[in-house]
Amino acid sequence: MTVDPDEYRQAVGRLVTGVTVVTTVADGHDHAMTANAVSSVSLDPVRLLVCVEREARFHDAVISAGVWGVNILDADQRSIAAWLSTRGRPLHGQLDRVAHHRDPETGVALLDGSLATIVCRTDDTLVSGDHTIVVGDVVSLDIGEQPGRALAYFRGRFGTYE
Repeated sequence: MTVDPDEYRQAVGRLVTGVTVVTTVADGHDHAMTANAVSSVSLDPVRLLVCVEREARFHDAVISAGVWGVNILDADQRSIAAWLSTRGRPLHGQLDRVAHHRDPETGVALLDGSLATIVCRTDDTLVSGDHTIVVGDVVSLDIGEQPGRALAYFRGRFGTYE
């Protein structure tokens, strides 16, 4: 049986997911992408994964850098999620309009106002279909002071969860 990719997209689009921005720094340039394919892997050791499309320019950057940050977005960060999911946006200066600070150990950009930030060092990768699953050991994290409202994604649209 062959599954139609468009129907598959519609089916998995009914799974409510959180929205994140994944960041890395490679060759002196910040790279970032909006992602909802992020998941906890393990508590012992503490690990997280992100799925990255192999054709995305973020892919080669995160693979070569070996370090990355996951920013769990607040509902007020919808415009950031939209901007960093825009294909063809300029690479240089893509974070100029986004308030952020740097992780002192890895140098990755962490977005101010995120519900939480998690910094990872790549432990393993697995090519699967048109994506690479990047598994990282969590090296640090920060939980925002306020619980906030989560930015969610459902049926191709951003929404909020309180």
